[in-house]
Amino acid sequence: MTANELRQLYINFFTERGHRQIASASLIPENDPSVLFTTAGMHPLVPYLLGEKHPLGRRLADCQKCLRTGDIDSVGDAYHCTFFEMLGNWSLGDYFKKESITFSHEFLTIALKFPQEKISVTCFAGDADAPRDEEAADIWRSLGYPDERINFLPKSDNWWGPAGITGPCGPDTEIFYDTGKPKCGPDCRPGCHCGKYVEIWNNVFMQYFKDEFGKFSPLSQKNVDTGFGLERNLCIQNGVESVYDTELFVPVIKKAESLTGKKYADNLKAFRIIADHLRAATFILGDDRGIAPSNVDQGYVLRRLIRRAYRYLTQMNAPANAMSAIAQVIVDNYKEVYPELGRNHDFVIAQLNREEELFGRTLEAGMKIANKYLDGLIPPSLGGGRAALSRAPGGEAFNDNDKASPPAPMPGAAPLQERGELPAELAFKLYDTYGFPLEFTEELARERNISVDADGFHKLFAAHQEKSRAGAEQKFKGGLADHSEETTKLHTAAHLMNGALRRVLGDTVFQKGSNITAERLRFDFSSDRKVTPEELAEVERIVNEAIAAAVPVVCTEMSPADAHAAGAVGVFDSKYGDVVKVYSIEGYSKEICGGPHAANTADLGAFKIQKEESIAAGVRRIKAVIGDAAK
Repeated sequence: MTANELRQLYINFFTERGHRQIASASLIPENDPSVLFTTAGMHPLVPYLLGEKHPLGRRLADCQKCLRTGDIDSVGDAYHCTFFEMLGNWSLGDYFKKESITFSHEFLTIALKFPQEKISVTCFAGDADAPRDEEAADIWRSLGYPDERINFLPKSDNWWGPAGITGPCGPDTEIFYDTGKPKCGPDCRPGCHCGKYVEIWNNVFMQYFKDEFGKFSPLSQKNVDTGFGLERNLCIQNGVESVYDTELFVPVIKKAESLTGKKYADNLKAFRIIADHLRAATFILGDDRGIAPSNVDQGYVLRRLIRRAYRYLTQMNAPANAMSAIAQVIVDNYKEVYPELGRNHDFVIAQLNREEELFGRTLEAGMKIANKYLDGLIPPSLGGGRAALSRAPGGEAFNDNDKASPPAPMPGAAPLQERGELPAELAFKLYDTYGFPLEFTEELARERNISVDADGFHKLFAAHQEKSRAGAEQKFKGGLADHSEETTKLHTAAHLMNGALRRVLGDTVFQKGSNITAERLRFDFSSDRKVTPEELAEVERIVNEAIAAAVPVVCTEMSPADAHAAGAVGVFDSKYGDVVKVYSIEGYSKEICGGPHAANTADLGAFKIQKEESIAAGVRRIKAVIGDAAK
């Protein structure tokens, strides 16, 4: 079975059962600072899980692009991926546990013909926040699953969400396939990480809302959110050993073999990391929101992925621009399913080549210093004071002093061999001066059985650049689940500012992303030059003019074609399907959007731009506030 056949089989199965297909949303969450990337299919649907009406109804199905870095250390085994495709079916206040579990059982045993005796499940064991899920277990029993293949596990295993700090969440039932491998011990069961049981589906029963204080309260609308991993199920369906042996990775790995002259069979982990990380990087770069490598937020995660792949390629003597050559194969493999990769092809290739050039400048010098630190040839000392730490991180440039020999020993310091740990100051110096992500340094250290003071590194990192985020695990408050009055007003302000920017700078300006908390608006847009103070003043004036005019914010539903014909903008409209919501502010803005919005522009009070800056090639950012903060 091909990947396309599996995608279509899934979608057909659920459309035959009353679901409407929706397109994959962007990998970059819209208006949500609570996560860096879309980590699951439910993330783009949070407003609808909370009760907002979806244009296509209450039963939905999709294939969602997802990215997670929490398991990045597991990449290289048979099943873990950083980027993956999540097939999902949804009930927005329609059916619940019985129908959901029955659908999953039928798809696996009838559509995919998986032997039922190979399937085991887990259910939530219960705790102080929610009771044991006997209802789900009873449904599995009614479908012929014996108690020995129904396991109850705690919240750490059988609870999903919220996607950020707050939001909808609930118990889940997870479905595992028995690979036939022997048990690793008497306690081996679904959820064990030995490889015998592979998780293939997760049905989440969203019954609760978690607030900012950690309190769980029942949702007025009970929802079902499922996630069926394409890569893992394709692997099982075709009887291959790992996801890297499927059509999704084989051409990529063959290209890496041809570029390096090495054999995949002799370098399993290295080739898998290269293939996985460059696939993830290609999808981030190829997203319509235009994320480029940088030292903050999504751009920093992207940079980590690229540089880790580059390190493995250079170890195998790959030629220049090997990363972009591999990315070309990935684009060719996926562009029919995800056309944005074709649209953004030139950006993908250019950014990979640029990052390779930037990192290449400092890698050799940085490796010499890292090897001296890690081989214990010098004691831990920054020497020369902290002058080298004053530069912006990332390795695009470095202090001439750092080209000299390593700093003098710190009096009385023990050699690294005796300490067994690389001090935080040195790990941070490698990051700050040579652009080595912490994970990169940790890998180098592990090769010598040396640990790294990661806690100390993060403290230095936070002090050096407070607003940077050192990985996808770190979250900010707010997000799509925050439908507060403040974020709703700021969302409306983003529409007004987008319209004003296009009026002042021209219609080549498009939104590239936004990030809204209750305190401020952050808006990214396409522009290859700095916006002048006069232009910013005019944008601000137009938005305040709209606020003073007290214009109603009107929502209508129509087809995407009709929306564009009516002059609506919205480069992310593909996620909404056959019917979209268009929010109109007469004379100022007309956009395809999922909401939420203020009822009238007068509700915003006032608008003020605080800062305008470049964040990547061709992408700029404005930070703004409204209300009393703008006066």
